[in-house]
Amino acid sequence: MMPDHSPSPHEPRGAADFASTQWSLVLRAGDRNDRAGQLALAALCERYWLPLYEYVRRRRADLHEAQDLTQAFFAWLHEQNLLAAASADRGRFRAFLLTALKNFLANDWQRAQAQKRGGGAHPLSLDWQSGESRLNLEPAMT
Repeated sequence: MMPDHSPSPHEPRGAADFASTQWSLVLRAGDRNDRAGQLALAALCERYWLPLYEYVRRRRADLHEAQDLTQAFFAWLHEQNLLAAASADRGRFRAFLLTALKNFLANDWQRAQAQKRGGGAHPLSLDWQSGESRLNLEPAMT
């Protein structure tokens, strides 16, 4: 078991500081097809959800949105099997989680912005002035 080092100034601090990493647990959680891997993933979620939630909560004003995003992050982490890419040789686990969370939040923000702009649909160019002019020339229907 290799413990993680103390957090950098860019990482969350406070009552919910990141727990020391048990790399054996992380590696086991990377095997999502195995029952032991699923239990390891549940244990990691239990250990790390609070500091990640605090990070999200400081960036999203809405309580429920922050809760939903934190939960969605863990679901995405599992679906994408990202824990299989975690390795003690590649750096600290908390940095891995924060980077993944930041990418997840950036993607969520981009999706939200695209939906506000029509979700990728091309806007129709309507000539309202010409329509009003033509409407005034047409006989009134009663």
